[in-house]
Amino acid sequence: MAMIKVGIVGLGLMGGSLSLALRKDSEDYYFIGIDHNELHCKEALELGLVDEITTSLESLANCDIIFLSIPVDGIISVIKELPPLKDTCTVIDLGSTKEKISLSIPSDIRENFVTAHPMTGTEKFGPTAALEDLYADKVVVLCDLEKSGLHQQNIAKQLFTDIGMKITSMGAKEHDRHAAFISHMPHAVSYALANSVMAQEDSKSIVALAGGGFRDMSRIAKSSPNMWEDILRQNKSNVLKAIHSFQSELKKCQKMVENEEWDTLNNWMQDA
Repeated sequence: MAMIKVGIVGLGLMGGSLSLALRKDSEDYYFIGIDHNELHCKEALELGLVDEITTSLESLANCDIIFLSIPVDGIISVIKELPPLKDTCTVIDLGSTKEKISLSIPSDIRENFVTAHPMTGTEKFGPTAALEDLYADKVVVLCDLEKSGLHQQNIAKQLFTDIGMKITSMGAKEHDRHAAFISHMPHAVSYALANSVMAQEDSKSIVALAGGGFRDMSRIAKSSPNMWEDILRQNKSNVLKAIHSFQSELKKCQKMVENEEWDTLNNWMQDA
């Protein structure tokens, strides 16, 4: 069987883990990586995440599949710089927002694209954070599939199925609204929690007293600020709605505690 040439733009957690998952599934893949971070390129080669490194998007012109596993603003920039693609090439972006990415794809290569959001990740980043089972048993959302070519739809569905993902599909606009509540706003809350605690408590007290609750809720505040700045910018209106909704619930809790409405508070917590 002929080798399947796969280009990976962005050799961090998502791109590196995807390479490991695909290598585990099949030996028929040949990976070409590109990343603006020279250390990431070196580490990706040493870890066997890619077979070769390139510094030019032109080198990906003959790839069968191209993954864009970089921050969402970077995805939009790279889309405009891609070389001419062969009709059978499938480009899959892994961005956490979808509508602006979907709308930014040039019409002449729109059928080559599948806009996807694997609902997985950790707070760590870089090639050394890559995990072979990061995608296993997780959901991947494929958006605006009707705009993708039939060949590209089939390739994406088969690929994500092969690495153990559960596939769902919806419109990009709908995805961004849902993602704001279940992913983007919770990250903003985690950053806010970490900052509020750090402003009040010295580091020794935090280490001595912070239990599992604080660790669990603040863990994702270790995520890349550059990546999450892009995500919150691209999904601004939906994120603001989600934050307002969260603030409303927090104010309810505040008033119930202030007014000592303990039964009401208990019912509120029971609903949660």
